[in-house]
Amino acid sequence: MVRPDVYGRNVFINCPFSADYQPTFRAILFAVYACFYRPRCALEISDSGQNRLEKIQNIIGQCKFGIHDISFMTLDKNSGLPRFNMSFELGLFLAAKTFGAGRQKEKVALVLDHSGYRYQKALSDISGQDISFHKGKPEAAINVVRNWLDTCQGGKYSLHGGHHIWTRYKAFNKELPSASKRLKLKKQQLTYSDICRSMESWLKDNI
Repeated sequence: MVRPDVYGRNVFINCPFSADYQPTFRAILFAVYACFYRPRCALEISDSGQNRLEKIQNIIGQCKFGIHDISFMTLDKNSGLPRFNMSFELGLFLAAKTFGAGRQKEKVALVLDHSGYRYQKALSDISGQDISFHKGKPEAAINVVRNWLDTCQGGKYSLHGGHHIWTRYKAFNKELPSASKRLKLKKQQLTYSDICRSMESWLKDNI
């Protein structure tokens, strides 16, 4: 059972993990931390004994909020097949909200796409959802996530504006190489956990 306060701060991040998406992914992570929430995703657990789908289901069950980026729902250059992982996990999240019990029905989703309304052709069942666009720009992704989380928390407290968070994110990135060096790590080899700890620590020291 997830404690109410933890469940209400957890944000499931459903997005590509490929190298070309990393700038946007890290910007989203930073925005979630900067807004005093906790990002969760499949990268946080490395357990060869646990089924990947089971892992994702468990994390979804522990999160009130979910950020789902379907912008990479395109044909893979190597296989020629479409990438369905993000849309599949979005379906799991919405199913948990619809068919789950108790706090699962409180789930709130943010669906992101690159631009336009291409999702209506590829995933027409979510045409009634409010979709936000980032155009592949990390700064835009930060703004969208910040504004969404600000709406979700219902005016209980004030969040810093998206431009301010973006400015802080650029400062964090500028300091990351030297901070990594002090920890005997290379910036290019940082794991998901390394990045999360670095963001939490930096934000704590730069309130």
